[in-house]
Amino acid sequence: MKIAISAERAELASNVAYRFGLSPYLLVVDTETMDFKALANPWATSRPGAGVQAVILAVTEGVEVVLTGYCGPAIYNQLVSNGIKVITNVSGTVEEVIEKHKVGGFGRGLAAEGGKEQATKHINRDTLVRALRSSAKQFANILPILIGVVLCIGLFNAFVSKEALASIFSGNAVVDTLWGACFGSILAGNPINSYVIGAALLNHGISLFAVTALIITWVTVGLVQLPAEIASLGLRFALLRNGLCLVLAIPVAILTVMILNFIIG
Repeated sequence: MKIAISAERAELASNVAYRFGLSPYLLVVDTETMDFKALANPWATSRPGAGVQAVILAVTEGVEVVLTGYCGPAIYNQLVSNGIKVITNVSGTVEEVIEKHKVGGFGRGLAAEGGKEQATKHINRDTLVRALRSSAKQFANILPILIGVVLCIGLFNAFVSKEALASIFSGNAVVDTLWGACFGSILAGNPINSYVIGAALLNHGISLFAVTALIITWVTVGLVQLPAEIASLGLRFALLRNGLCLVLAIPVAILTVMILNFIIG
């Protein structure tokens, strides 16, 4: 019988790789002779389509059983549809899992006629830990942005009054758009902050033209970072790029608001 085991290295002493489709190697082993072939998975570092290519390797080699730590539902269905049994939650060295399989330690596996069992498989502890770690990492990455948004709202409401805004933004669409573009070019920070400031300006009665121009220039013009851009890309390029973005932001903002009003109204 030929079985395929997802492996970290091209040897029987290797540990079983957790994910079938992204494993560095597939070891195809003849359980009777213990002869094996180590198939490098060239798609292991490229997630899109990696699992499908691993299935092709297994089918081409005439594999009857796959042993792995985890196999996604789509890949599992492809293996089963080709008559290959799938056994998951496998860990240890390749040699160990082969011996365990030979004595029936994994049961009969999940074959095409028993595929319903895959849908009810439990989430093991390692999978849960990985999911929790990934969630914690994503939250840690977004936390500074959330804090910045809260501080931005507080500072804006504390230091910017309606009277001050009224003295700058007169209600003229062209002039307000120009002022919005100027402020957006000077201010710096995460793009999300521009949405927060834009919402606050709208709440204070500032026109959508000005807010749109502010958001556009916030993400395209960076006068604060201009020295660094000059040092990296050259004076001529930096000035030309920022100047064009500032000038074009005004008609783009006006056109955007006009199209939005046409769609809504």
